[in-house]
Amino acid sequence: MNFIELLLIAIGLSMDCFAVSLSFGAQKKLNRNDILKFSFFFAFFQALMPVIGWMVGNAVNIYLSDVDHWIAFGILAAIGLRMIYEAFGSEDKKRSVDIREWKILLTLSLATSIDALITGVSFGFIKVNILLAVITIALITFLNSVAGAYVGKRSIHISPKGAEIIGGLVLIGIGVKIVLQHLSII
Repeated sequence: MNFIELLLIAIGLSMDCFAVSLSFGAQKKLNRNDILKFSFFFAFFQALMPVIGWMVGNAVNIYLSDVDHWIAFGILAAIGLRMIYEAFGSEDKKRSVDIREWKILLTLSLATSIDALITGVSFGFIKVNILLAVITIALITFLNSVAGAYVGKRSIHISPKGAEIIGGLVLIGIGVKIVLQHLSII
């Protein structure tokens, strides 16, 4: 996997965090320290989960090497489709809580990183440089979380729904590319 593909995966995975940050930023009650704190938590969990998934993927890859490309495609496509589906859900639940509460912050950090855990499993099948992947995912997530909060604070309209749909489409596209490469079509 090249760096551009890794960067696109990082952007796709960070869209949940961007959307959550955007909706909390729109509340306009967060200060700079609040934004940096939840952005760090989002980035930390988005970096930790792929490592856990990668370890699982590496452990079972020997048994699944003949179909690993299909598994990676299935995982990325399922995550992408779920992100698109959830984009049409209610945003009220994201706004009805205070992200500055530790319990809420940890819950949101974990919830937004489940996709990264599953993506990490696919990393174990396609032999990704996990250190580069984790650094890229953490950095992109942190930057997108900060950007989302500040865009929301400024009330510039970027739809959280649109961000999640784009992220989902990117993940599906990368899954398709993995299969096409393995089948020597591209």
